Formats: sequence, structure tokens, C-alpha cells
Amino acid sequence: MASRPFSVVDRVEWANQIRSVRRLFAVMSRHLLNSPQVIKESVMKAIWNGAVIAQSDETVVIEGNHYFPESALNREYVTFSNHHTMCSWKGQASYYSLLVNGEMNTDAAWYYPDPKPEADNIKGHVAFWKGVKIEA
Repeated sequence: MASRPFSVVDRVEWANQIRSVRRLFAVMSRHLLNSPQVIKESVMKAIWNGAVIAQSDETVVIEGNHYFPESALNREYVTFSNHHTMCSWKGQASYYSLLVNGEMNTDAAWYYPDPKPEADNIKGHVAFWKGVKIEA
């Protein structure tokens, strides 16, 4: 049986199917990267300057960041910050600074007081950066 060459209609249909698969892959990839995972395997700690800033056996992981419940914060090390940033899918982030042994780590923790619906599961949770080590 001889094969026939692809017609223009066949090529257009094939190209449309490839575009559909690429769009689906892009959506699924974003979903998998941003899907929160609740970690309950071990106690996670946020440590800076020798002090445990937060400790919990139930953190939410999004984009590689552990979000600790606010109740897990050691409030003696957490101070006010008026810094804010915007995330396109989580909403407006507010920040805390850390004060440990007389040293300040400005805007080292962030949280979403009123997250967008896609990130509602991190409401009441705090994540860290700027040298704060997260370890089990």
C-alpha cells in the first residue's frame, strides 16, 4: 500500500494538535510546580543566628519554600516590617524582620495575610529567606 503525502489540511490539523499538547503541558507543569504539598514526615526548623525561629511537623511547601504555621513562630525573635511585595498568583506578601542576639535580619520572613484563592492554603503561614536555614 503506497502512502500518500500529507495534505495541507493534514499538516494544519497536526500543527493544531501539537499546539494543544504544548498548552496542556505548560498548564500541567505550572500546576505541578506550584501545587502545595503538606509535609508531615518530620519536624522542620527555621534557624537563624543560632536561634530556632519556627518549628513544626506540618509545613506547606510551595515553589521549594516551607511555609510554617504562624503558631509555630517563636515570637520573641519576630519583629514588624512595613515591606510588601506582590506575587501574581499568591497576592500581596507582607514581611517580618528577625532580631536575634542583637542582630537584625530585615524582611527575612514573609506571609500572605489575604492570599488569592489559588494560595488560600498558606493563609496563616510564614516562609523564610535571607540566610534562614530550613532543616529537619
